[in-house]
Amino acid sequence: MSKIEWKPATLMAPVPPALVSCGTLESPNVLTVAWTGIVNSSPAMTYISVRPERYSYDLIKNSGEFVINLTTSSLVRSADLCGVKSGRDLDKFKAAGLTAEAASKVSAPLIAESPLSLECRVKEVIPLGSHHMFLAEIVAVDVEQRYVDEKGKLRLQQSGLAAYAHGEYYALGKKIGSFGFSVKKKRPKNPKQK
Repeated sequence: MSKIEWKPATLMAPVPPALVSCGTLESPNVLTVAWTGIVNSSPAMTYISVRPERYSYDLIKNSGEFVINLTTSSLVRSADLCGVKSGRDLDKFKAAGLTAEAASKVSAPLIAESPLSLECRVKEVIPLGSHHMFLAEIVAVDVEQRYVDEKGKLRLQQSGLAAYAHGEYYALGKKIGSFGFSVKKKRPKNPKQK
């Protein structure tokens, strides 16, 4: 297999088309970001990278809070609209058919239609160039009850999560493994067999 070298670019894929809500319940706003992820386990921390000229940038910087709402296939049209329109020009919650709902720990609203929301408090703003990174602690997680089974295990794969890769949206597909499956010892089918 041979590879050719390209100039450095943002070619990591897939990424989540995350709906980030900010502002307040009385004056909510939402933007779509692909530059997000988990950066630490304990304390649970995440980030979003936002261009300073975006309307949401000042809302997040001034409040120090935001909510990352996971996007499902049924929310992709809303996510796309929230990524190409500005809150300066319209109420994106209304235009995208989204419902703002009170969060438990932050003033920024949740998106009711999202199966899982991460409530975040900004710890640091890091200017990187075209984007500034909001490094944040996850202070609460709000999950739709139907995705938690009777044993308390999260079954988020049942929600129909979406992914974004190089200008295209995709529905996540079938399960192809579980964490640690490559080193897990096989158990004999019959306990008497070895």
